[in-house]
Amino acid sequence: MKKRKIEIMDTTLRDGEQTSGVSFSAAEKLTIAQLLLEELNVDRIEIASARVSEGEFQGVKGVMAWAKEKGYTYRIEVLTFVDGGLSIEWMKNTGAKVQNLLTKGSMNHLTHQLKKTPEQHFSEIAHSIALAQENNIDTNVYLEDWSNGMRNSPEYVYQYLDFLTKQPVKRILLPDTLGVLIPAETFEFISKITAKYPHIHFDFHAHNDYDLSIANVMEAVKAGIQGLHVTVNGMGERAGNAPLESTVAVINDFLPEIEINVKESSLYSVSKLIETFTGYRIPANKPIVGDNVFTQTAGIHADGDNKNNLYFNNLLPERFGRQRKYALGKTSGKANIEKNLQELGLQLNQEDLKLVTQRIIELGDKKETVTKEDLPYIISDVLDSQTYEEKIVVESYILSHAKGMRPSTTLSLKMDGEVIEEHAQGDGQFDAFMNALAKIYKSKNLELPKLIDYAVRIPPGSSSDALCETIITWINNGKEFKTRGLDSDQTVAAIIATQKMLNIIPSPTILEGQGNETEKELKH
Repeated sequence: MKKRKIEIMDTTLRDGEQTSGVSFSAAEKLTIAQLLLEELNVDRIEIASARVSEGEFQGVKGVMAWAKEKGYTYRIEVLTFVDGGLSIEWMKNTGAKVQNLLTKGSMNHLTHQLKKTPEQHFSEIAHSIALAQENNIDTNVYLEDWSNGMRNSPEYVYQYLDFLTKQPVKRILLPDTLGVLIPAETFEFISKITAKYPHIHFDFHAHNDYDLSIANVMEAVKAGIQGLHVTVNGMGERAGNAPLESTVAVINDFLPEIEINVKESSLYSVSKLIETFTGYRIPANKPIVGDNVFTQTAGIHADGDNKNNLYFNNLLPERFGRQRKYALGKTSGKANIEKNLQELGLQLNQEDLKLVTQRIIELGDKKETVTKEDLPYIISDVLDSQTYEEKIVVESYILSHAKGMRPSTTLSLKMDGEVIEEHAQGDGQFDAFMNALAKIYKSKNLELPKLIDYAVRIPPGSSSDALCETIITWINNGKEFKTRGLDSDQTVAAIIATQKMLNIIPSPTILEGQGNETEKELKH
């Protein structure tokens, strides 16, 4: 069966940059453009809006200079406006050669925003297209608010399309600007248009306001669309655009008659780089690129994977340069733990495996995530005791903070039955507490884990007396882990999190007394 080719146009650098708080520097734009075109092999990219800023101008110039050397000039597009030629002049100065002209695709927008008749709008559009042609610039045309246009003023949409089909345009771009389409409408609207204009190249531009962007993409492809607009990680205004990674996976798995050029194996690495550049965190449960999507949590799933891969599907992590993981927590079974032990090169007898399983279930209620890197610590603790107990307890403390004086803490800590008191000052109350704790540990020739991140949050809309959650990230012997504390006082919550940390890391007496026995129990 001969496959039908679909173009993938990535607009991370233009529409994706409309994500609240996201702005790419000129150097970042160039790096991302290079990755999209060469690493991912998308067909086209939309990199900027004309006349936005001097930084945007310099960014486009840099990308176009590189693109000219590589022969990619006509794979790079810029959003332009019906502005009497100002956008065309801007493009000429940057070296850009493809404009995506923003026009009105609904009578509602045309009447109330532009306050013009269709004939006036079409005349100005024709002038913009002619100017572009005079300057050797190709034109694609956006029909802004096209989806509402098809719902509420289809006669205008068809009048406009009749006009455009007589203009020298390369592609007509159909955006669901407000993300309002349902899949049935997407199929109906695009089917009518592709049937009426079979020789015109149409693109579909989905937004995700109702979480329907991928469903709409599938229906658009079935309806005969020839190009799709996407963004890495689904970035974009409001709820974002159709995500590139999900679009690629869905087409490859469920639309076998369609051919695309995007390299699946590079999706995850590019996704993580975009996350780094933007600071826009990928949700852990986001399909394809989220941290948890290839993680089995329930023990029964791990057991099934051991028995003829009963819980596998076509979304194999290796396709995207990833690996399957088996989470450790209160829903874990022995199969999950055995999978993680295998990766660490460890083996336990069945009795000890039961004890470790129970300990992980207990820790699941105390520590949100247990990783495979935690296992040696848990095993060391389990070999000493069958029940979890707090061997180190913050018995009491006094926190003081007065204007003009350094904050101070007096701490009483119970460690292995011994109560030790210490006093220290710091830059804040928690810093003073940690300094007092460090003194105690130093007196015992011990070193505390290093605090590398400290975050506090309260429920949205709460008042000043609400409970706050303190999440502290520590690093110990190269291993990162988190502990959490909950209290109405931020410092107290941090102290609770710290006490949890003290009891998660191996007890010094265990390490000294159990070393030889631990070596006997673990088979490397």
